[in-house]
Amino acid sequence: MTSTAEHDSYLVENWDTETLIDFLKEQNLKLEKKHFDILREEEINGLSFLDLTREDFERYGFKGGPATLLAKEVQTLKEKPKRAFSSYKSLSEVLTKYGIDSNVRLKNHGTLVVDSLEAMRNEYVVAILHSAINITRDVTGKELSMRPEYEIIGEESSGRVDYSIKDAENLICITEDKPQRNVIEGFAQNIKQLESSYETNKRKRKRNDDGDDYDYLYGIVTTARDWHFLLYTPGRISQGSKLPLSIEFSEDALDKKSAEYQTLCNGVKRVLSVVVGIIKDRACAEEEPDRKRARVEGYLTKK
Repeated sequence: MTSTAEHDSYLVENWDTETLIDFLKEQNLKLEKKHFDILREEEINGLSFLDLTREDFERYGFKGGPATLLAKEVQTLKEKPKRAFSSYKSLSEVLTKYGIDSNVRLKNHGTLVVDSLEAMRNEYVVAILHSAINITRDVTGKELSMRPEYEIIGEESSGRVDYSIKDAENLICITEDKPQRNVIEGFAQNIKQLESSYETNKRKRKRNDDGDDYDYLYGIVTTARDWHFLLYTPGRISQGSKLPLSIEFSEDALDKKSAEYQTLCNGVKRVLSVVVGIIKDRACAEEEPDRKRARVEGYLTKK
């Protein structure tokens, strides 16, 4: 059983002032810079925010309208605590929400040589993601960035994701890096991360008065050796293929004349081409809203 402490690791009480402000900016409250400056001046963090009333906000200098909205936000946060991504250990628990058989098993194959060495595994993953972003940026001219340990706050869940890939405005791809033994819970956590990322994008569109609710994001669950790809649309989650793409690494691959080295290169090329493809697809989707809408509707109607 998951402990309450695990569920609460990213609750509002732990937010610093800037995290609180980032959250409020995404809530479509129509707040302005002067309002956030008051929160900074008064050193309001997540813990103190939960104790504030409309009268308190007015005393700090907020007008009646913003004070009322902030007081309502306090009540909302009190009534609906957010569960940490890291608390999701059961894939069947997450898939039930999407109407997928709770007995589903996602296959995993092979073990990375450096499975237990997290820092080394992370270096492999970062190298692939950075290369894919740079290639996509050169091809499309899009403003793209990767944010390690990026905090995402959804309606039900919140926490830091291993790697988020963003364009100028939206989250477009979320990567969860796991050792092989934890890859199933990696799927569960990545699905909740994608769900919360969609909600984050939606809040930003509402704030910018963009009525487009047709959105999709890509997810990656990787052990550095095996790469699984997910597609998230509202109410639906799809896996790119039953089997992962794999990058085979062994000591023999250090010899550039060996067959193992060629196998390693081919694996890297296959994974890199897919990562570039999904980043490019989602980054360019906003240029063709009709195509984006048709694609999302197509995903939603698939049986």
